[in-house]
This record gives sequence, C-alpha cells and structure tokens, in this order.
Amino acid sequence: MACCTTKMLRVRSSNAMTVSATLKPDAMLSAEEIQRYKRHLVLKEIGGQGQQLIKSARVLIVGAGGLGSPLLYYLAAAGVGTIGIIDDDRVSLDNLQRQIVHDTATVGRLKVESARDAIARLNPHVRVVMHAERLTAENALDVVQRYDIVADGSDNFATRYLVSDACYFAKKILVFAAVGPFDGYLTVLKPYAVQADGSPFPSYRCIFPEAPAPGTVANCAEVGVLGAVVGVMGTLQAVEILKEIAGVGETLAGHLLIYDARETRFEKIALQWDPDNALSGRSPTITDLSIHANAAEVATCPPA
Repeated sequence: MACCTTKMLRVRSSNAMTVSATLKPDAMLSAEEIQRYKRHLVLKEIGGQGQQLIKSARVLIVGAGGLGSPLLYYLAAAGVGTIGIIDDDRVSLDNLQRQIVHDTATVGRLKVESARDAIARLNPHVRVVMHAERLTAENALDVVQRYDIVADGSDNFATRYLVSDACYFAKKILVFAAVGPFDGYLTVLKPYAVQADGSPFPSYRCIFPEAPAPGTVANCAEVGVLGAVVGVMGTLQAVEILKEIAGVGETLAGHLLIYDARETRFEKIALQWDPDNALSGRSPTITDLSIHANAAEVATCPPA
C-alpha cells in the first residue's frame, strides 16, 4: 500500500539546518529521468537521493514574470516534481525583454498558462499547478501551505509583505529576490527557525520594517531594468531553492546577497533578528494576515 511505501528522508546540510521531504512511491526515477538528470546524479552532493528529494518537492512561484521566468525554467529542468504558479496577469509585449518563459506568440495569454506550456515543452515529468489569481490576505495561507518552499518573484510591496508574513505563519522557507535597474538582492527567510546562537533567523520585516509610502519609490516602468540582471537574480533564487531541497551547502538565511551589475560585484552581508519587529519579535503586533486586507499595491523596481 502507498502508505507503507512512503518514506521520510531528513537531510542535514553543513550549517546544521535540517531540510525534510517526503519521498512517495512515484519519486523513483525512470530510465528516461536517470538519463535526463545524470549530471545531477554524478554530483556527490545530490546523487540519487537528492534527485528523488527534488522530484518529491513542491515549490510555489509567486509571479511568472522576470524573476519567475528563469526560476521556472531551472526548477523544471532540475526535475522539481510539482511547481505552483500564482499570477493573474497576462503576457504583454513589453514583458518579453526580461520575462523569457513567455514569447511573442503568447502575448495576451494568461501568464500561468504560457508558463505551464513552456515547462511542458522543457520537461514533461514536472506537474504544474496554476493559480490564475492574485495572492490576497484571504487565500495566502491556503495556497502557501500546499508547498514546501515559496519563491517571491512579485513586483509590488504589498505582495512582498503578504508573502513573507504568510510563509512565517505557515512555517515555510521563503526565497526572496528583488531587482533595481542594474542591481539585485537575494536572501532566504526562515524566521520561524532558530540559528546556532539560539536567536531566530531574521524575517523580511527585520530587514524592511514597513513599506515606503506610495509615490516615494519609482517603478521599473519609469526607471527601466536591464533584463539580464533579472535573469541573474532569478537563477540565483533557483540555486538556493535546490540547495534547500537537497540539503546542500550553507543556507543563505541570515544573510543578504547584493549584486552590482555595473561593477560586476557581489557582496554578502550578515542580517540580524530585530527583537522589536512587528511579526517575529518579542511582542509581535501582527498575529494574522488581516493587516493585508485591502492593502494598496505599489509597484517597485528598487528592492523593498
């Protein structure tokens, strides 16, 4: 019976953070999959067990846009078993300079449908779950709880705070990225977990306590963005997600990676838990997602 053949594996990475995934009977690799993923299988850090964990994983991508495009391609190529996509937008011509999962023929289609078809062409072994809707205070927890890891590829402050708060309450890993015209920012958020020193990992609100007032930050439509920079950051998100699934290397949680494309430079800075932050501090004032009801969406380009 399926319940008897399902196996729980726990993989411990070198930073002592534990990642767990449930291996189901269909996590066994077929002959075609063994051929497809053989460059993973020969990696001693991945191997057959790691690839089965990847196949068993469920990852939610918030936004099938510039960040979501390389994320979707690389997670699908890697063999992530179930990829959820939440986005209610349609493909437009001015998306195609950076949103490479879509193409000219898909202009006008729902992005979730366009992305689903692109993934099917790349890897038919991946199951895509389409959420053709906007993430809201009412549906966020229900959607997020269905997945193991969430990646934020949104383009507005309201969604970023909503996603981070929902992942905190659902105890889900969040891989966050944001871009500016020639720069990018990346971190992994696990504020429900404790670091080696006993303090919680920082939350998004530890880094950015609150969103800027509407009209104070220019959006990408106004200041522009180099499309390839978005590709770099989305690809880095995919790397961190696969590391978390397979338990490879050091987590980026507790650190912020900054990319400066003009200077071809990366900088990694340590982040600290803020005991006064409103979500995961000692005396939290945010205890559910009701704060996000009717929140105004402010488009961004510089990171929130």
